[in-house]
Formats: sequence, C-alpha cells, structure tokens
Amino acid sequence: MTSMTSRLVLGVSLAGALGAMAVTPVMAQDMEKCFGVSLAGKNDCAAGPGTTCAGTSKVDYQGNAWTLVPAGTCLTMELPPAADGMARTGSLEALTRDVPNA
Repeated sequence: MTSMTSRLVLGVSLAGALGAMAVTPVMAQDMEKCFGVSLAGKNDCAAGPGTTCAGTSKVDYQGNAWTLVPAGTCLTMELPPAADGMARTGSLEALTRDVPNA
C-alpha cells in the first residue's frame, strides 16, 4: 500500500468516527427513560432489585426496568392490562408494580 493510500484510509476512518460521535448525542437527547414498558429481557439497563443491566428484567412490563423511548411518548404508550385487569402505563420514574422478588 502506498503512503497516499494509507493516509486516505486513515482519513476516511477518522472522518467516519467523528461523524458517528456527532450524531449520537442528538439521538440521545430525543430519547427518554420509560419505566414499566419493556418486555422480559428487553430492558435497557439497571433500575433496581431484579435488574442488573441491559436484558435482565424478569417479567414483562417490570415496573423498575426502563427502556429508552422517543421523548414525549412514554406516558401515552398503549400497554396490555395487568392480569387483574388494571390498566398499565409507562412512567418517567421507577414503579413498584410487576417487580419480581429479588
């Protein structure tokens, strides 16, 4: 490989990495943590007893497990009712419902 080709490959790689870094914060700003909406094993990270990090929630709609959702959609997400018929909604704070014993 010539030195010009090596520089070109390095430059393209660096430009791609910088471009990815520039896009990531914008996407993160348009997202919010929404508790109680993820399916078992599909949460984004730790939230409390019964979770340690991504993918560790034990039950569907576990109240203390969160998932990133588009900002402004958490409180209006449609979820199936609980087994007792009670309505479920997402929350911007951890919930105590559907939390398995630690």
